[in-house]
Amino acid sequence: MRIGVIGTGRIGTIHAHTLSRHRDVGSLILTDVDPARAQALAHRLGETAAPGVDEIYTWGVDAVVITAATSAHAELIGRAARAGLPVFCEKPIALDLAGTLQAIAEVEAAGTVLQMGFQRRFDAGYTGAREAVRSGRLGRLHTVRAMTSEAEPPPAGYLSQSGGLYRDTLIHDFDVLRWVTGREVVDVYATGSDAGPAAFREAGDVDTGAALLTLDDGTLTTVTATRLNGAGYDVRMELAGERDQIVVGLDDRTPIASTEPTGPPAADKPWTGFLERFGPAYEAELTAFVEVVRGERANPCDGREALQALLIAQACETSRRERRPVRPTEPLSGAAAAFT
Repeated sequence: MRIGVIGTGRIGTIHAHTLSRHRDVGSLILTDVDPARAQALAHRLGETAAPGVDEIYTWGVDAVVITAATSAHAELIGRAARAGLPVFCEKPIALDLAGTLQAIAEVEAAGTVLQMGFQRRFDAGYTGAREAVRSGRLGRLHTVRAMTSEAEPPPAGYLSQSGGLYRDTLIHDFDVLRWVTGREVVDVYATGSDAGPAAFREAGDVDTGAALLTLDDGTLTTVTATRLNGAGYDVRMELAGERDQIVVGLDDRTPIASTEPTGPPAADKPWTGFLERFGPAYEAELTAFVEVVRGERANPCDGREALQALLIAQACETSRRERRPVRPTEPLSGAAAAFT
């Protein structure tokens, strides 16, 4: 199998390393808007670098992995679909609803595969939580608390292109919430704070956010995020039911300290970022993609799943801006409603 990797930045480099050593992947073609960066990575891996995206298709590949800038995702997905190729794409499909719907429509019209990169679905902790909920171990689920706390803010130049805290960071929590519980979000109320570095205010973003989500069975969920968590990278989900309560992301590297005399000690080596915390999950999602391409399993996370997470993120942003409850389905009408 030959796979084209479009984008050799931080996550593209990680994915290229994973694919290059996969037993079912024979070779890679790497390309990037910075050809020298792609060439350097190809040299390190013993793979081939292409001067541009066109060569990915003219030289011939069996599948495409998209890790380029977010603004290019929808167009690149459409091109792969028109070429009849299965594609893996980092989230999101697009930052707006129109671009997302167009890309999904192209994939479905072509009858190809689009697997989205929501890696938490492949994390052992979240997988265990899903099994606990689905098995009935917790009883009726009444409360979920989810959080993503980043140790350091991204570069200022990234903020204006990211889509904001809800679309860029919390979209992972929204996706995995649906995946773990099997329920849909029917209502959100969100707020945020831009009291931190000026770069957030200048980008029209917030450095810290919170949302109350109501699921379609009445379960209440709180979701919080910050880009200023000095203790370290902290991602958790707590699920409480009438029978039991569990937590994802609590281990000896969780950057939290107890004030109780008999509480656990603070982590000696707290998680530093998402690539470290979710390293095995990133590998697992690409293994799944190879299996999907080989026809050995069903797509674990398609474009419609990504659409649902985007709708929740958009609803949170609207709620924050307009200070009111918002239903995620508000922007859908006519033909667009068929995608939900």
